[in-house]
Amino acid sequence: MNNSLVDDKIKELFVSYRTIAIVGVSADTNKDSNRIMKFLRNTGYKVYPINPHTDNKIINGEKVYKSLKEINDHVGIVNVFRPIEEVEDIAKQTINIKANVLWLQLGIHNENAAKIVSENKIYYISNKCIKIEYERLFRKI
Repeated sequence: MNNSLVDDKIKELFVSYRTIAIVGVSADTNKDSNRIMKFLRNTGYKVYPINPHTDNKIINGEKVYKSLKEINDHVGIVNVFRPIEEVEDIAKQTINIKANVLWLQLGIHNENAAKIVSENKIYYISNKCIKIEYERLFRKI
């Protein structure tokens, strides 16, 4: 598929889906997941921080959820900051909550996750930073 078609599809996904669950978001303001969460919220997206390993109840002013299934809203994009070993399970959760996109951050790709979400008509994006792609496509940095 040529790059402009891929870019057009990613742009369409950004416009169509305004709720993003960020799996693996950190309370540490120096971490990429935390900075990207702030960026997405400041850009107008509703963000849901997911982190089963934190004792924090709030990150960047948003209630922290332990899992995707706890969210009582439709999630358009599931953005993942977790190790490759966890991605298949996250893909299954993405299917269960009927999200539209599974987006794996830079350095993360999993063929089995790609296969299972694609079979369920969920878009799969991997090894791309959601912030970099947004800025590239909408701000022409």
